[in-house]
Amino acid sequence: MSATTTSPADAAIRAAGLRVTEQRRAVFTALAAHPHASAEELHAHLPTVSLQSVYNALGDFATAHLVRRIEPAGHPMMFELRVDDNHHHLVCTGCGAIEDVDCAVGHAPCLIPSATNGYRVVSAEVTYWGLCADCVEANPPA
Repeated sequence: MSATTTSPADAAIRAAGLRVTEQRRAVFTALAAHPHASAEELHAHLPTVSLQSVYNALGDFATAHLVRRIEPAGHPMMFELRVDDNHHHLVCTGCGAIEDVDCAVGHAPCLIPSATNGYRVVSAEVTYWGLCADCVEANPPA
């Protein structure tokens, strides 16, 4: 890469206030290609980067709000680059696939709690569970 061009990964990492390293660039690029991936899944795509470096980069990215950490029940911690838009997730109970779904209703936080107990609510995290189209097709109702 020439001195006058910057990759999207480099630009995003710098904008988050982090130093660009080969490992961070590789993890960011792998996550862009594989959203909703765990550290182990990303590591499988990065044979020259240690698993510890993948965890370190993801931790740094999460602290800098460059990635969003999601933890659906029964799944390992996963990461995605889609941040700051309060979207939700669909999780397939058959195959484990995860898809983004835009905000349930209106502006963030999309859901209004019955009581805030003095909190200023800024986001809501919703996980929808069901079968993806492929699993429905493979297992039609009896």
